[in-house]
Amino acid sequence: MIDVRPSQQMRDLGVVQHGAGILTEPARAFDLPAERDEAERITDELFAAMERIGQVHPFAKGMGIAAPQIGIARAAAVVQPPGDGPAITLLNPRITTCSGQMDEQYEGCLSFFDVRGLVPRPLEITVEATTLTGETTTTVYERGLARLIHHEIDHLDGLLYATRMRTGVEPIPVEEYRQTGRTWVYDGT
Repeated sequence: MIDVRPSQQMRDLGVVQHGAGILTEPARAFDLPAERDEAERITDELFAAMERIGQVHPFAKGMGIAAPQIGIARAAAVVQPPGDGPAITLLNPRITTCSGQMDEQYEGCLSFFDVRGLVPRPLEITVEATTLTGETTTTVYERGLARLIHHEIDHLDGLLYATRMRTGVEPIPVEEYRQTGRTWVYDGT
């Protein structure tokens, strides 16, 4: 049996991998409601990608995927919280406030799935997003869900989690991560 690296598995499932320019460029916002059909189409593609990925890899702590990760430079992401909660669709999201309290946990990213990185993030964030009808919503996310949402918004801003890691801290191979026993959040995170 051929051992397929996790990053190759994600590539085979249609996830853009580290090194592609689209992952380091800010995504273009939607003009809603004028671009509603486009936003719905891209959101459907994100949910389809999440479904494909979820069939081959379990995500007990939730997962997310941003449009640039499937090759679409638009400001859309979807997040599936842990458990049976409804998925969260983010269109044109931006973080407006962050708590001063931070938490450092390991994160993984579908776009470089062979490693995990220890990433500090705020325990609470406030996010403004746009609905399909063009209205602005404001939502507060906490703890693990805040981490997932923050990770996906970073993707839309052209940032990968490694840019948030403390100086001198490097990602570790997934095999080494599995030996740490630390909790973490998936890609998202």
